[in-house]
Amino acid sequence: MEWYVANSDYWGDVSGALLPHPRTLMMPGSEGSEEVKGMLNLFTNNQTKMVTPTSKGSSKTHSLKFLIYGRTGWIGGLLGKICEKQGIPYEYGKGRLEERSSIVLDIQSVKPTHVFNAAGVTGRPNVDWCESHKPETIRTNVAGTLTLADVCREHGLLVMNYATGCIFEYDANHPEGSGIGFKEEDTPNFTGSFYSKTKAMVEELLKEYENVCTLRVRMPISSDLNNPRNFITKISRYDKVVNIPNSMTVLDELLPISVEMAKRNLRGIWNFTNPGVVSHNEILEMYKKYMDPSYKWSNFTLEEQAKVIVAPRSNNEMDATKLSREFPELLSIKDSLIKYVFEPNRKVPAN
Repeated sequence: MEWYVANSDYWGDVSGALLPHPRTLMMPGSEGSEEVKGMLNLFTNNQTKMVTPTSKGSSKTHSLKFLIYGRTGWIGGLLGKICEKQGIPYEYGKGRLEERSSIVLDIQSVKPTHVFNAAGVTGRPNVDWCESHKPETIRTNVAGTLTLADVCREHGLLVMNYATGCIFEYDANHPEGSGIGFKEEDTPNFTGSFYSKTKAMVEELLKEYENVCTLRVRMPISSDLNNPRNFITKISRYDKVVNIPNSMTVLDELLPISVEMAKRNLRGIWNFTNPGVVSHNEILEMYKKYMDPSYKWSNFTLEEQAKVIVAPRSNNEMDATKLSREFPELLSIKDSLIKYVFEPNRKVPAN
């Protein structure tokens, strides 16, 4: 018995099975009924008496507790590590985003102060997967995200939603190399991939939810150069790459900022990138300088790239002025790459 009590994560949340009519949780509005709330509270109170909670950080009493969706994902995993480092209690959501009743149970069980959504379909090995799996993509990226936002609104909870900035492309008003970036209020103009199309759809709808903070991530990079999702890892393994300046997100610097944004209860849309742009060739030059002097690569055009991919890719510059005003210490993309990625991983001795 002691083992089962101490390892509740192993056998999951059975609170739904303790209700006389668990299917009522699936009826719209029923999660807010006094009967269901009372039964759930009774269960969680009894559970608290039975199990001594294990703190994932400091043993002190905290005013914060995070519920994180995306446990098996890259960003979701990094968020857990940040919480542990900062001593913030957190739990990963067990429910599926598109299943309203399971999200309600997560919230009732965890009792979070903030919810982080790092779950979503990006495709494996890349977004081309979404082109042939459209219903699955809609289910998570649109229906799931909206369901989470709606349930959290009913419970008065702020959702930190990791979205994408790959919903724009250079145009006449934002030419490549001009330094004119897309702002938070600009309307998405890129629907070349089905992935981006779903993300643009859901962002527009989420504007109606005052409890959501949308973070537009682009081409995420981290100091873990072995991670296949890392933009640097991806392009360093390609035979050929295009060479276009883009706004990008250095996760080592920006994910802790997103936690601080939650603490400040910031809302609305934010371009969640480092200021400025960096091109593929500039990144690979850094890779050669810091990691492997013998590294070589070649370029090809967008027209040539189109022959080896299913869906077009977004290329753009995002205006990071709003984020920089809130966090003046935010480094430019090139400085952030050197400080957080290449210097810590340096294999070539400095001169």
